[in-house]
Amino acid sequence: MQMKKQIGVIGGGAAGMMAAITAAKEGAQVTILERNDRVGKKILQTGNGKCNLGNRALSVECYHSGDLEWIRDVLEHFDTEDTIRFFQSIGLMVKEKNGYLYPVCEQAAAVLDVLRYELQALGVEIQYQCKITKVERLASGKLQVSDGEKTWQFDAAIVTCGGKAAPATGSDGSGFKIAKKMGHTCIPSVPALVQLRCQETDLLKGIAGVRADSEIRVFCDGGEICRERGELQLTDYGISGIPIFQLSRRVNYLLRDRRNVTAQIDFLPDLTQESYEELQAGRKLLQGDRTAEEFFTGMLHKKLTAALLKMAGIRLATPMKEIPEEKIHAYYNLCRNLKLHITESNPYENAQVSAGGVDVREIKSTMESKICPGVYFAGEILDVDGRCGGYNLQWAWSSGYLAGYHAALA
Repeated sequence: MQMKKQIGVIGGGAAGMMAAITAAKEGAQVTILERNDRVGKKILQTGNGKCNLGNRALSVECYHSGDLEWIRDVLEHFDTEDTIRFFQSIGLMVKEKNGYLYPVCEQAAAVLDVLRYELQALGVEIQYQCKITKVERLASGKLQVSDGEKTWQFDAAIVTCGGKAAPATGSDGSGFKIAKKMGHTCIPSVPALVQLRCQETDLLKGIAGVRADSEIRVFCDGGEICRERGELQLTDYGISGIPIFQLSRRVNYLLRDRRNVTAQIDFLPDLTQESYEELQAGRKLLQGDRTAEEFFTGMLHKKLTAALLKMAGIRLATPMKEIPEEKIHAYYNLCRNLKLHITESNPYENAQVSAGGVDVREIKSTMESKICPGVYFAGEILDVDGRCGGYNLQWAWSSGYLAGYHAALA
């Protein structure tokens, strides 16, 4: 009888489990080497515990990398529909909310459970507490995997040990060291999908907890770099919310280069400049004998109104007829142009993913290394990161599937 192909998967996260299941279905004997005492710890944290599996609006434009065409090729071989079919085939009922995919039960634990049960049914061996440090090719052609104490030999190895985000789940960047030892280039990593910290803490303490539909524009050296629209969350240290997460990757690379970065916030993004001027003229009719607090109530959140009035030099109890026109204009300007100086982001412990990783230009579309034949990469260890909305898990499923499939059949 022909011996089954022996495949080692380094890391039992989303991409690793997908790779292992796929390779086992193609007839390989698969062993997962996991550093934790259980697989899939990070999956339990996704989608606020509901696990956003993917997104109907799958597009290469939702990803960042050094080679978007390479990503396009990967996603075309395993897309959102493939993800739905895969999970349904292993027992998970999937539903859609505005294009976002979730398990019907809205429990991330159910996603992890069906993956674990499928691994068990396919006879995939899982060895825990294995912190792999090296992968090398032997003269025999086998790949030797080592954790410093024990060694394993495989016909192919799939490296899926993540990036640097959420290190408590096992993603501490150790995979980058393994890749570098094999001769791979790793793009410097920064936290992504993470909160940003700002210099104006005195102001922020007064408006912490406020949520507002806003447009946030990021400026560097006087020029606009990027912008996002969505619900902004103000904290005592800075800014958060989905639009901030989307911007954080770009901001962190600018900060890494020691650039000066500012965020300009428009709290009334639905208004054109013309309609905003008409609003100001119309509100003058409300002035009467009102105080500043009374007059400006109804535009923005009460805490935000008080903070911006203070910045404009207006006291809440001051009658409107006593306030100079330039101070009124200053307030109106702050409503649409509040400037915050970004100093840093929260650390990897708070980040949903990390940007950077193994340079995809050194990886084939089969996920095999161009430098080390027989070694495959998948998931967050690669220089690929997506926007909020299930795109990063979709990358794990897509890249994990291709790595497992090609490793088994090569």
